[in-house]
Amino acid sequence: MEHTALIYMMVMMSAADSDMTDNELAVIGDLIRTLPAFDDFNSEMLPELAANCAEILNQDDGLDTLLGPINDTLPERLHETAYLLACDVAAADGEVQQEELRLLEMVRHRLDVDRLSAAAIERAARARFQTV
Repeated sequence: MEHTALIYMMVMMSAADSDMTDNELAVIGDLIRTLPAFDDFNSEMLPELAANCAEILNQDDGLDTLLGPINDTLPERLHETAYLLACDVAAADGEVQQEELRLLEMVRHRLDVDRLSAAAIERAARARFQTV
């Protein structure tokens, strides 16, 4: 269930501006392959989970329908991880859109990530995706 919540967080962020880009999808794949949080995740489930998330997002109040269970499912120790994943997906295209900023703010509040931690996570994501 925790994997599902983390994946929903990334897919939700990718879809925030109504355009799931190749860069965002590549970052999601890279994060799933490399982060310890996904060590025991079966990556063959990713397409089905992403499709389920997109279906929920297309419903009325889809965002709230996802944010509540994500918050309820994730233990507090993974709240900052979820916020980090959201920030990385938002930063993947090199420019964070207004819709993504609004969603990040909603996620930060819903997961109760304090302002200082959120700023550090956001800065790290921005630094990771800088180009030369």
